[in-house]
Amino acid sequence: MTILDNIIADKKKEVAERKAQTNISKLEKTAAFGKKCLSLKQNLLHSSSGIIAEFKRKSPSKDWINQQANAVEITSGYCKNGASGISILTDLHYFGGKPEDLIQARPNISCPILRKDFMIDEYQLFEAKSYGADVVLLIAAALTTDECKNLAKKAKKLGMETLLEIHNEQELSHISEYIDLVGVNNRCLKTFEVSIDISLSLATLIPDEFVKISESGISNVRTIRELKQAGYKGFLMGENFMREENPAEALKNFITAIL
Repeated sequence: MTILDNIIADKKKEVAERKAQTNISKLEKTAAFGKKCLSLKQNLLHSSSGIIAEFKRKSPSKDWINQQANAVEITSGYCKNGASGISILTDLHYFGGKPEDLIQARPNISCPILRKDFMIDEYQLFEAKSYGADVVLLIAAALTTDECKNLAKKAKKLGMETLLEIHNEQELSHISEYIDLVGVNNRCLKTFEVSIDISLSLATLIPDEFVKISESGISNVRTIRELKQAGYKGFLMGENFMREENPAEALKNFITAIL
């Protein structure tokens, strides 16, 4: 089994447990559930930097990055320092995140929030809305084309945007009319090897009506400029900032260098 296979197997158990603890009707009664979502798509179309700053404490490939990181402090700093959007990991076992990170950060953030997790069930969409997320991630490698389309359609009904993550040409078939943004993960989720060439090779194959985002392995201004020339509007960056003593300040300095 690959790392992704293990993650999905564990996620199915986790979701089943959460379903047993909290039903959808309870999620629909939360204050955040009734609020209108912010648009990451529009933010990226009108942004000069396009940086989606990610909050994550660890990763399956590199273990702990910033174990004691405070979600409220760092994400609010990201937003104040020019992030076009915020990505928050809510997976505990593999990424050291938790739903509370997003719930607690939401009141302090005025830009769109992406719930970053392995979405395999409609229940997780209701969770995301109740946490205060504006965007959800759907990973092509973890879903069939039908599963992806159905989840994206449901997310749209709930008022959220969907970021579809792909890694190769075959996964382009997961794109549907319900998708808002298409992200190319430069890290293979089966081997965790990273190459920016993946984004560059897929750029012209993604229809222009979708906002293009490059994810993972981005660490310098030169790469951002190269990706912008290829048509990318968004750049998901986490580890590059999270390893710094002051992630928000690191983001500010990076954006200054871009502009």
